[in-house]
Amino acid sequence: MATKAKKGSAVKSVRSTKSPKKDKVVLAYSGGLDTSVAIRWLQEKYNLDVVAVSVDVGQPGDMDKNIERAKTIGASNAYAIDAQEEFANDYVWPCLKANAMYMQTYPMATSIARPLIAKLLVDIAKKEGAKYIAHGCTAKGNDQVRFDVSINALDPKLKIIAPMREWVMTREDEIEYARVHDIPITVKKACPYSTDENLWGRSCECGILEDAWTEPPEDAYEWTTSPAKAPNTPQYVTIKFAKGVPVALDGKKMGAVALIKKMNEIAGKNGVGRIDQIEDRLVGIKSREIYESPAAIVLIAAHKDLEKMVLTKDVASYKRLIEQRYAELCYDGLWFSPLKEAFDAFVDKTQEFVDGEVRVKLFKGSCTVVGRRSPHSLYDMGLATYAEGDEFDHTSAKGFIYVWGLPLRSVAKIQKKL
Repeated sequence: MATKAKKGSAVKSVRSTKSPKKDKVVLAYSGGLDTSVAIRWLQEKYNLDVVAVSVDVGQPGDMDKNIERAKTIGASNAYAIDAQEEFANDYVWPCLKANAMYMQTYPMATSIARPLIAKLLVDIAKKEGAKYIAHGCTAKGNDQVRFDVSINALDPKLKIIAPMREWVMTREDEIEYARVHDIPITVKKACPYSTDENLWGRSCECGILEDAWTEPPEDAYEWTTSPAKAPNTPQYVTIKFAKGVPVALDGKKMGAVALIKKMNEIAGKNGVGRIDQIEDRLVGIKSREIYESPAAIVLIAAHKDLEKMVLTKDVASYKRLIEQRYAELCYDGLWFSPLKEAFDAFVDKTQEFVDGEVRVKLFKGSCTVVGRRSPHSLYDMGLATYAEGDEFDHTSAKGFIYVWGLPLRSVAKIQKKL
């Protein structure tokens, strides 16, 4: 039976036959090999009742099949939660308004999905009366920090189990474990990469990509056309913003999820959104990461440009300082921190007049803003023009320069003895 969760997340639950009373663990369940064998491992090692939770933030896969598989493996209850709307409105849009890009290049698709998943895991843990939450993160990645810190921030009483940090199993070991324990899994041809996807972007790492000198092969990309093979004619898109949030494409009003998906499609077709960077992981490791974020790259570029038109110089300058720290907080798993909450209040205040339209040109991997307009524009043609209609008081320039340069003249006269 499907019900509505807070903020639009649709929850579907399937409960298997009752088992003897045990403590419960809520497992973040992807439906893949790791978390499938984790169900049985948690039962054997900790003697826990496992509640599997699959959260849809825009990744591929069948949520219904996930919860059926979890139930078959032995989960006492299984939930499929459609959280795409909540993800877009409450996690993606705040980051867009903050122009949040880690290391100034990565829109942090994976980073900002984790606190939402953690929140939903905590919600289910409270509903089920569970004492534990489990996830499939490894000891070398950032996600373990994001999950653990977010869960602790939302409910410090919950204990966390991370099977992949405790056991040491190769893929072959896991497949054999599944065979011995009659765990139904679908073993596909081994992918040379480790990938993660949601509405806001796709990440790809491992394999040949670990050689930082090697150009990523085309098979590392799925969302974007090679710029060399992209259309030979530029495509123009007009994006409408209301209080810093995109609300329409080319005059067509759209909800958050539909707009992001459409922008991913349009920009990806034109080869826009590829990112190749050496990244500073939170755990202290430098990694080579390949990302595809077509919608994010275009929407953030358009949003930044519109802000230049409507924000005062001092607000825009100070906001840039906030944006960098904001991105670091999101990347570092501190979404639910007081500082992040304070930054959100500041950012929301700056967006009061970020209304208008931005026209972008997409062509063979490039995204260029070619037009912008706003009812709150601070751009005054009468002051900016050098042609007829110039309203600027040219006689005021000399007095302004005198006052502006006075401190430097004093330094030159007194300290430099000029």
